[in-house]
Amino acid sequence: MSCRCRVRGVTPERHSRILQCMKRILVAIKRVVDFNVRIRVKPDGSGVMLDGVKWSINPFDEIAVEEALRIKERGGAEEVVVASIGPADCQPQLRTALAMGADRALHVETTEAIEPLTAAKLLLKLVERESPLLVLMGKQAIDDDNNQTGQMLAALWNRPQATFASKLELTDTTARVAREVDAGLETLEVDLPAVVTTDLRLNEPRYVKLPEIMKAKKKPLLTLKPDELGITLTKRLKLLKTEAPSVRKKGVMVTTADELVAALKQRGVLS
Repeated sequence: MSCRCRVRGVTPERHSRILQCMKRILVAIKRVVDFNVRIRVKPDGSGVMLDGVKWSINPFDEIAVEEALRIKERGGAEEVVVASIGPADCQPQLRTALAMGADRALHVETTEAIEPLTAAKLLLKLVERESPLLVLMGKQAIDDDNNQTGQMLAALWNRPQATFASKLELTDTTARVAREVDAGLETLEVDLPAVVTTDLRLNEPRYVKLPEIMKAKKKPLLTLKPDELGITLTKRLKLLKTEAPSVRKKGVMVTTADELVAALKQRGVLS
């Protein structure tokens, strides 16, 4: 699937043909509240408090960016494109991915809450636009934990999928993915193009240095609207109420089996 082109002109038609020859990886990232932030629920239960909180790339998506960059560094890809869906405030996270080493970024700008199916439909339009060899994304986002977008995108794209990747190897035509299951490790081989979602053990993302952050400001970042992609945003879910998890009861120390049984009976676990 490798194809080399030499730039001899600057016409849009020639530029389009050159891009189609490239081995490209598209990485979807999501802007989420940083995992170190303590989440607080609004008093009226209408959601969580977001004023003044720190935002970052979803940790699983950051792993996907890192893996795409490693594939490119090994010669398995020629370009890494990152994409995100959300408000204008998503652009700092896209710039962070560019600072890590991605070549360019796509931002589908909207202030609406995006459900997994809508995200998959928007990403499909970007896939059709970019014709990637591989689509990488985190297995789930830490804000809603849906774990649905990658699978939905693969179904809409009618291409293979491999989820929860803890190891990824590419050839010109296939991807071998090792994934953790209850019984141990499972290895899948899927034809390319394909969708792969990443797990925590796949890699450790690189540290971004100041010079890379400065260079990232000059890398291309294209902003699109959902209607430009032919997608109408539709809400299928209605948020009724947000509640904080119940506070765990303080544990007790026991020294004998009799004390353990008595404590369990006292809590109603044993009769």
